[in-house]
Amino acid sequence: MKLGFCLLLWDTFITEAHAPIIDDIKATGYDGVEVPVFTGTPADYESLGKRLAAAGLEANTIGVLPKGSCISADKAERQASLDGLKWFADCTAAVGGKLMAGPFYHPLGTFSGAGPTADEVARCAEVHAQAAEYAARHGISISVEPLNRFECYFLNTSAQAAELVKRVNQPNYGYLYDTFHFNIEEDSIVDVIPATIDQINHVHISENNRGVPGAGHIDFASVFKALKAAGYDGWMTIESFGSALPDLAAATKIWRPIFKTPEDVYRKGYKLMREGWDAAG
Repeated sequence: MKLGFCLLLWDTFITEAHAPIIDDIKATGYDGVEVPVFTGTPADYESLGKRLAAAGLEANTIGVLPKGSCISADKAERQASLDGLKWFADCTAAVGGKLMAGPFYHPLGTFSGAGPTADEVARCAEVHAQAAEYAARHGISISVEPLNRFECYFLNTSAQAAELVKRVNQPNYGYLYDTFHFNIEEDSIVDVIPATIDQINHVHISENNRGVPGAGHIDFASVFKALKAAGYDGWMTIESFGSALPDLAAATKIWRPIFKTPEDVYRKGYKLMREGWDAAG
């Protein structure tokens, strides 16, 4: 098991200015970080990757669909989305990452007024299969993230995500289990783990209010126990958001303080994960 922290808490583009944060995350005990990929070039991420390696941290990446839409009926839109995912994979490779994650199927905050159609699912599976084949050339896995119904309409539940993974049918493609989103969408955030463990390839630990893990009502002890019992041995990465970045705060609906300091989030969160995993049996 490896423990990570998502750098989206501070910015959508990480630079040398974030070096003190990176060093303190390492000092806290983390194995790696999740690097936001929203802009920039592979060269930018190659430089960051060297900085992370020097600090003794591994890297994964997180982002949204850079452009286009994987589910659009417009072929040009789908091609744009595939091109964006290839850029995402190139940046992930440059930073030294082995996994790229995110809700990359359609632009966030767009809704059709209904659930996904069979045609939309088929289109997404086709685009993602091609993206997975491209990512595999870099030795990169893809983890598609279901979001709650207030952020997207295409992929909300573990069952939908598991089915999409089966449709894509690529060995380096799975879905991201996120405690925040499933706290909203699932009857039990624990029962979905053994039911879909074969399709889970990444985990986000996030409190019900996006704040300090362990300060809210999510039963993380049961989550850790279920993951361990199911044989999960990938990354557990804390994801939390603040209000420092207006665009990201608007997208994640953060308009009030949900923690006192960022240090509280990653230090207390690390303790929760480390001790919780060790106590899970």
